[in-house]
Amino acid sequence: MKKLALAAALSVAASTAYAGNMSEPMMEPEIVVEETSSSNGGVLVPLLFLVLVAAAASS
Repeated sequence: MKKLALAAALSVAASTAYAGNMSEPMMEPEIVVEETSSSNGGVLVPLLFLVLVAAAASS
């Protein structure tokens, strides 16, 4: 009975020793976010909003 338990323990230990492989780990590519800036983007939207408000107020 002891030999059977020892054989079972050794077979479990041997099977977990080969669970992984030696290949290189796969790394995910780094995501680079580049923010675009427009020289008129910060001024154009509020200016357009003011023009629309002035047109609505004058009519």
